[in-house]
Amino acid sequence: MAASDSPSPASPTPSSGASSPSMGDDPTDHEDVWLTPESLRVLAHPLRSRLLGALRRGGPATATDLAAALGTNSGATSYHLRKLESVGLVHDTEEGEGKRRLWRASSEYHSWHPSDFEGDEDSETALNWLTRDYARHFSEQYDKWLDVSTTWPTAWQDACGSSDASVLVTAESLEAMREEMWDLIERYRRVGQGNPQARRIAVYAFAYPLDLDRPPAAGSRESSR
Repeated sequence: MAASDSPSPASPTPSSGASSPSMGDDPTDHEDVWLTPESLRVLAHPLRSRLLGALRRGGPATATDLAAALGTNSGATSYHLRKLESVGLVHDTEEGEGKRRLWRASSEYHSWHPSDFEGDEDSETALNWLTRDYARHFSEQYDKWLDVSTTWPTAWQDACGSSDASVLVTAESLEAMREEMWDLIERYRRVGQGNPQARRIAVYAFAYPLDLDRPPAAGSRESSR
């Protein structure tokens, strides 16, 4: 899954998690970073998740700038930025003036597989909170778009929107489908760069079973192909 700017956006193979790609003017050091149990547990926090998302969306910023944007205080943002720094999710650019450190996200998005944390109760709890937080973030952001959508040109109203479909697949074919979708998104990630008519667009993908009362029997990956 993967996520990028959801209070976000991370992903379990480009996809689970949440986040959207970094859109700040300054490039991040890496496109992707894979979550470890330690970095997951640090990230699973309301303010830290949003700090990382804000840096990915807006580019480098000081703790004071981020505090103003997120409605908190610079002491809190400084503390939580250091926690994110301790697991490599953000870093000091060393370009700040005096004590005003300038922070930057270390990657455009982060990824994970839920199986990475199987049997680790603390990490499983953190992942459960984080993925639910991404879903809440999507709902909040999409509601904001719906509130103003009629003020945008009709071409944009037609291009944006939501859709849903159902597919009958194995776990492996679903994973392959999601990888193909991610590849398509990668092709369009910066296609509008330099075009004054282009706007940043969040693209979310959620995949979940419809037959919630019929979980498949556990077995090898090979046997389910």
